[in-house]
Parts: sequence; structure tokens; C-alpha cells
Amino acid sequence: MDISIEDERWVDVDFEALSSKAITGALLHQGIDADECDLSVLACDDARIADLNAEFRGKPTPTNVLSWPAEDLAADSPGAVPAKPEPDFTGEIVLGDIAIAWETCVREAKEQGKSMHDHVTHLIVHGLLHLLGYDHIRDADATSMERLEVEILGKLGIDDPYNVEHAP
Repeated sequence: MDISIEDERWVDVDFEALSSKAITGALLHQGIDADECDLSVLACDDARIADLNAEFRGKPTPTNVLSWPAEDLAADSPGAVPAKPEPDFTGEIVLGDIAIAWETCVREAKEQGKSMHDHVTHLIVHGLLHLLGYDHIRDADATSMERLEVEILGKLGIDDPYNVEHAP
């Protein structure tokens, strides 16, 4: 796991430990050994993620998290489980890249009445699930992905981020 911190504000939330715990927990939940995986996480600011969003998605605005899967593992049928990633010829499971933006995460955590730690953990898990072929474009896929996020976050000691009763 390669973690790059471009914006030093991420150091204040111990981003390396937080992202490592989120990724390891999510992979373990999926029956995948984190030590066999190759992925990178970029902790940046809104300006950098806006550039990335413009370059790769044609949307020149900041967003909370972006993911670039190394391969398309998505299921063909709505709500179905994606294909499990397989090791390459070196024995590594190459998953892809995730980027997360400081200002957007801070703003969203505040707006949603969540701790920065819990919100960022959720977004890292969300980004990792995209690398594993999950998506939320089709309703059945969104339901499946959200259910999985809640299960993983629960194992990490984090409340259901979709529970609107706890929202401000």
C-alpha cells in the first residue's frame, strides 16, 4: 500500500494509520489479504482533486473521493457481487488508486455531524469498494454497496453513515 500525503493537513488526522486500518478492514471483510494487494492512496486538497476530476471524469469541480480501478471487476447483473480480483504474474493483486480531498471532507463531516475520522474512514472504504468492482449507478448496485459499507464500518466501530436519524 502506497500512501502519499500531498496536503500536510492530513497528518493531523493520522491519515496513514486511518487509511491503512480502513483498507485492511475492508479487504479482510472481502476475504482478501491486504499484504497481497498493491494500491495507492493520495491525500490531497480540493484544487488537486478538482484537476483529477476534470482530467478523468470531465467534471472540473472538487469531490470527496475518486477511484481508479486497475481492472473492471463489476458484475453484469444489477446488485450482483463483482468478480474477485486475482493476483498477477508476480503474485500481487493490483487494485488501483484512490484520491481524497481535505476541504471537501472537512466540510461534509461538519455538515453531516460526523467526526472527520469516521467520515474519512467511510470514504476510504467507499473508494476501495470501487476498486473491487462495486458501484452505485444502478439502484440495486447502490443498495448492495451501501450494505457492504455499513457492515465493514460496523466492524471498524463506526456507525451507519446512511442512518439519517443521527444526522443534524
